[in-house]
Amino acid sequence: MLIEQLPTVYRKIFPGTVWRLPREEKTVYLTFDDGPIPEVTEFVLDTLRERNIKATFFCVGDNVRKHPDLFRKVMEEGHLVGNHTFNHLQGLYTASRNYIRNVEKADELIKSPLFRPPHGILRYIQFMTLRRKFKIVFWDVVTRDYNRKLSGEDVLGIVRKYTRNGSIIVFHDSLKAERNIRYALPKAIDYLTSEGYKFEVLNQENLTEGI
Repeated sequence: MLIEQLPTVYRKIFPGTVWRLPREEKTVYLTFDDGPIPEVTEFVLDTLRERNIKATFFCVGDNVRKHPDLFRKVMEEGHLVGNHTFNHLQGLYTASRNYIRNVEKADELIKSPLFRPPHGILRYIQFMTLRRKFKIVFWDVVTRDYNRKLSGEDVLGIVRKYTRNGSIIVFHDSLKAERNIRYALPKAIDYLTSEGYKFEVLNQENLTEGI
């Protein structure tokens, strides 16, 4: 559980960030990290379109540079986007000045007020600097679809076990996650729908209420 749904004590390290959203109705927020890439993002878009669901994509700037048409397609289909650095950098292992510059480089292409740090790791100075410009969004459930030691059924089981009202759920439109997301994403959506959840995107209005 320490990975799939991080404890409250860890969440308090980053005040003012969003991990989960309070909702009276049963609502969840699908998010996708690391794209866009044709091999996986196209599948995700098809899956969401078939079920009339909108999501939020936290994009890597270099992938946006490589696949600008696919990035535009994500937005044209009504999804929102966020910044996930230009080179998928881990804050803990990157000098803060270089990390901030990398985020700013991605912002030139992505132009979103939302930011999610890769692996959920930031140095304090990085956090304090970025929060001046971005709403920093973490998650309530990470599916671990990127973990090749897990099966698609395992990933689906994480969604079923840990999702709750207001959960921000992370999948990855990346090559590492391709096998698992192709199995788990449609089934997870169908399961959550059967449980009475509706799906919304993350935006400036609802993120002001984050917990």
